[in-house]
Amino acid sequence: MIPGRPARNLAILFVVLAPALAVRAQSQAEQPKSAAKTVSRSGIPYLPDDDRAGPPDLLQAIRARRPNGKLLNLDRMLLHSPSFATAWNTMFGAIRNKLSLDARLRETAIMAIGVLNKADYEWIQHEPEYLKTGGTKGQLAALKQDIAGAEKDGKLFTEPERAVLALTREMTRNIRVSPATLKRVRSLLDDQQLIELIGTISGYNMVSRFAVATGLEVE
Repeated sequence: MIPGRPARNLAILFVVLAPALAVRAQSQAEQPKSAAKTVSRSGIPYLPDDDRAGPPDLLQAIRARRPNGKLLNLDRMLLHSPSFATAWNTMFGAIRNKLSLDARLRETAIMAIGVLNKADYEWIQHEPEYLKTGGTKGQLAALKQDIAGAEKDGKLFTEPERAVLALTREMTRNIRVSPATLKRVRSLLDDQQLIELIGTISGYNMVSRFAVATGLEVE
């Protein structure tokens, strides 16, 4: 570097570094944008989305529930404990596919939990599922803005949906459910559906807490 000539010094520095910078830029551009993350926001690593992630039978069961058989980041975290992942997959497979509870009410509760617990991963994963049940983007916007407000909106939400929102809010925020809310929900659902709804709300509160604590990122 030549003292007293900053402009010339910068020009020389650019000439020296330009080839290296070009190689680095090309390398970054060639990396697939969809490359799976290896570590979550919490610092806990994700297991790879391949046969090394867990026992073959367990991987097959999980992949059967996932679009195109691709593991979610949730799965790649759970598989650190195959026993826990097995129990989780069995439970949520039943909640999603084997209950008599109306799918719209199930997804309404799940979306509300995502908002109440600030669990963005849960919300984003279930937004398409909510729409598949006939929910609208207007309803999603109302839920995201204010659960308590959505509970009172008789134009956007049916009475069963609003009762589910009240139950979800009380179970999630207060733990204890008021007699009035329980009576309201029982007037709309039979006992089997009520138990399934309470179990679903309990289960997806666990999902949201797991997702937030482990720092899961959206795929």
